[in-house]
Amino acid sequence: MLLLYVFLGTLFGLVLSRSGAADYNFIQGMFLLTNFQLYGIIGSAVAVTAPGLWLLKRYGRTASGAPLSIELKPLHRGNLYGGILFGIGWSITGMCPGPILVNIGEGKIYALAALAGALIGAAAFGVSYPLLARPLGLPALGHGTGDG
Repeated sequence: MLLLYVFLGTLFGLVLSRSGAADYNFIQGMFLLTNFQLYGIIGSAVAVTAPGLWLLKRYGRTASGAPLSIELKPLHRGNLYGGILFGIGWSITGMCPGPILVNIGEGKIYALAALAGALIGAAAFGVSYPLLARPLGLPALGHGTGDG
């Protein structure tokens, strides 16, 4: 299965690269509302993914036949805070996690700074979450209910 995942990840990266969805100017055009092409790419991805998820939920099994359980998790303030931070990082760097690796693969050195920022941000989250969860009304990690 590992080879399948490596193949699919490489294919995804190739699609991101060839479509221009990993290009800084392309992303900035989306955020500045001057280029709507990326919205079409995202919409196409949703249109392709939705039937697949529907089938997975309907049959309760993964492609390899393993049991599958897809549960909706409740929304909480952390979704808002995380979304704002993610959006700020995405709009400043023009990269979310997938395109960071695509840009590094394309030899764009500045993507290493975005990768460093993402790793530092993840580490800061891990350190600060236990301190901020209760004051901000966030659920305990690993629990979607907020009462853990």
